[in-house]
Amino acid sequence: MTAAIILTAFSCAVFLIWSSRHLLISREQRGQFSLSGDSPGPPPDAKMISVLIAAKDEADNIEACVRSLLKQDYPNFEVIVCNDRSSDETPRIVERLAAEDSRVRLVNIDSLPPGWYGKNHAIATGAAAAGGEWICTTDADCRQVSTRTLSVAMQHALDTRADLLSVLPALETHSLIEDIVQPVCGGVMMIWFSPDKVNNPRRPAAYANGAFILIRRSSYEAIGTHAAIKGLMMEDMHLARRIKRAGMNLRVVRGKGLYTVRMYTSLKQTIQGWSRIFFGAFRTFGGLAASLTLLLVMGLLPYAAAAVGFALAFGSAEARSSYLACGIAGLAAAIMQLSIIYRFYKLMGARKNLAWTYPLGCIAAAIAVTIAMTKLLPGAKLTWRGTSYKADQIDSASERAS
Repeated sequence: MTAAIILTAFSCAVFLIWSSRHLLISREQRGQFSLSGDSPGPPPDAKMISVLIAAKDEADNIEACVRSLLKQDYPNFEVIVCNDRSSDETPRIVERLAAEDSRVRLVNIDSLPPGWYGKNHAIATGAAAAGGEWICTTDADCRQVSTRTLSVAMQHALDTRADLLSVLPALETHSLIEDIVQPVCGGVMMIWFSPDKVNNPRRPAAYANGAFILIRRSSYEAIGTHAAIKGLMMEDMHLARRIKRAGMNLRVVRGKGLYTVRMYTSLKQTIQGWSRIFFGAFRTFGGLAASLTLLLVMGLLPYAAAAVGFALAFGSAEARSSYLACGIAGLAAAIMQLSIIYRFYKLMGARKNLAWTYPLGCIAAAIAVTIAMTKLLPGAKLTWRGTSYKADQIDSASERAS
């Protein structure tokens, strides 16, 4: 009986919170700004951009990535592929591309110095060889859908006087698992790091997506380059934090039809990948616990309350009205939740007809957050791209150094 009352109260609170999200989505639809191929650019004085790609065993992706960049209409850029100890055909593919187009350069990296995270070292090495006044980092699994990504991003960075501009990608999915999990995990990040919060200099929220970061070289050097965060995972988040802490201008903008990225291809990859992202983004037990609580209460509690309430209401005459109220409150909260998720998926370009799978996505996201929490234990390791890192030792040492 007491449990039913508690579940009912929580379900009513969840119903009210989800109801308020309709207003937020309506406001977002009216005021949403996205960069697109129709946005202005390039600027008349097109400063050189050095596009850096950290690539380790990316033979399946690197050619398509580089060729999509070479189609950009920006008049002054170079592409530097930082070959990070690849054991596949990655360097040979890049050498062939460099022979075809002088804008492509290959930088080979044979070893990883102690205390460095692989991607950070690769980008730092590429940046040292770069000649651009601006540095743009992107990933090997990104594809430029538009030929104007660099042009509109540079124009927007200049218009907003950004020191660091991150353009958010469109997530490419090819399986039901991806369609179910990716929007939920991405939504968790947007709750804490929405562009409105990040772009407000008076708020501490700092975020950048490593799929596309455009940063002034002078600003990059002022915050210590990647050397200042050499042992930190999620280098994009740490660059954003350092830019904002230094009082510089951090900007995040949604992209529309500019570029896509397929993050993961299987359920195992998805959960492991997002656990790494959550670990790097939140870094503390409190932040991860808050995200887990959000997923459980807002995402799954309505269904638990509905199931428990209706099962007990029709299974026993004792306290039937209390259990029935619990079931109805849970069902109402679940329906309200799905109505919001339908609009949210439509807004972000996800498959809105799969809104009903949101609870399944919440379960996967909750598992990823839980795994991230275990990485905070002493001696825990993170493995990425074939290299293992002691999460607590490397991360804390780099934070002290910065």
